[in-house]
Amino acid sequence: MPFVRIDLIEGKSADYRKSIGDVIYDAMRSTIDVPENDRFQVITEHKAENFIFDPTYLGVSRTDDCVFIQITLNSGRTVEKKRAFYKAIADGLHERLSLRREDVFINLVEVGKENWSFGNGLAQYSPE
Repeated sequence: MPFVRIDLIEGKSADYRKSIGDVIYDAMRSTIDVPENDRFQVITEHKAENFIFDPTYLGVSRTDDCVFIQITLNSGRTVEKKRAFYKAIADGLHERLSLRREDVFINLVEVGKENWSFGNGLAQYSPE
């Protein structure tokens, strides 16, 4: 059950923001084995002065179109799957929105299955 947070500088259209979420969901389904309908995303826009990043860290040239994508998900996926996932997102955003691959910043937060409740105050993934 990935939980996705998408952050960007304000000013993009609703369709643009929705497309970011669509690309991420499609990449989750095709590369890291996320089941259908397992889509939980929050998209937040920020004033430019509140969206701070180094424009050249690690030799990557970033612009004000930079998008932060943080995904909390169950631990256990291989490095190969994660690499394919990162590439699918960057390529998908580039193809669909002409977003530069350099402007796609992704962070995964891996947690144990007992750290989720999908409602009703239950830990659905944790055995009783």
